[in-house]
Amino acid sequence: MQFSPSFQQLIDALRCLPTVGQKTAQRMALHLLERDRAGAGHLAEAIGEALEKLGHCRSCRVFTEGEICPICADGQRDDRLLCVVESPADWIAIESSGAYQGRYFLLLGRLSPLDGIGPDELKLDQLAARLDEAGIEEVILATSATIEGEATAGYVTELARARGLRVTRLAQGVPMGGELEYIDASTLSLALKGRREAES
Repeated sequence: MQFSPSFQQLIDALRCLPTVGQKTAQRMALHLLERDRAGAGHLAEAIGEALEKLGHCRSCRVFTEGEICPICADGQRDDRLLCVVESPADWIAIESSGAYQGRYFLLLGRLSPLDGIGPDELKLDQLAARLDEAGIEEVILATSATIEGEATAGYVTELARARGLRVTRLAQGVPMGGELEYIDASTLSLALKGRREAES
């Protein structure tokens, strides 16, 4: 089907979003043009402003408008704890839980030699410099439970232990409300390996 060049360009642009295929992009484009032109204008303006103003915090690498993000500037956070996460989405998930009050370092990826992603691409020299800062006592690994995530965790563990830092890993396994019969073998294996004393 032949679309006008501008409409096709909008569809192609929307397809850059994760999980958005051709038909979903067409529906989105039609919605924006037919029903919400004001919303489309606001969306375009917000994207342009975000691209212009947002960069990475020089300390933790999260998106921020200044050199330092609000969390790194917050004097109430626990400087002894450094949580290493793979992506901004992981950072949002942990921060939204309200259960963690330490500092962060975002890897912005994970080691994957097959994809050409090594320590240099993840800028692990920046992490090493961060680990050299005074006050850090514990590194909390919050990488994914994939082969690449495990390799990344192993590399970061070596960096931290070489500096005499305690290294912990987020508990992985059976989710709250999960029925054992529906949980896959890999998750159950992690849960068994990470078992702890029962609380009374």
